[in-house]
Amino acid sequence: MKIAVFPGSFDPITKGHESIVNRACTLFDTIYIAIGINANKSNLFSLDKRTKFIEDTFKKNPKIKVVSYQELTVKLCQELGAKFILRGLRNTSDLNYEFPISHANRLLDPSIETVFFITDPGFSAINSSIVRDIYKHGGDIKAFIPDAVEL
Repeated sequence: MKIAVFPGSFDPITKGHESIVNRACTLFDTIYIAIGINANKSNLFSLDKRTKFIEDTFKKNPKIKVVSYQELTVKLCQELGAKFILRGLRNTSDLNYEFPISHANRLLDPSIETVFFITDPGFSAINSSIVRDIYKHGGDIKAFIPDAVEL
């Protein structure tokens, strides 16, 4: 069984995230969307809301499970029996950020492989920070988030 973990804050989940997960379903039997909890980071949406957004987005897909975690991503993978970490790349800046993290994870556990998906061109300008900023300032974010997400 091929199990992957897709870690992130998902504050909120975007259409880019949704696209990556849907495409990754062709490669993996189970994908855990893992919401990282960072006490030093203030989130716009609560953990419960983010969990609900993700569950609503993928409610018809039995391959998707949602978990939250505070430990290292590699540790979570070990606990879940996942041999893959799923990451999305929108641009070279994302690659520069993700590259050393993937190397560190590989040093921590060489049996866990990071798999990168290039974001669909239509979603490459979308990130959660921009979506949060639009939302905080009263803008409509429906174009950026999955249709199943109700605010």
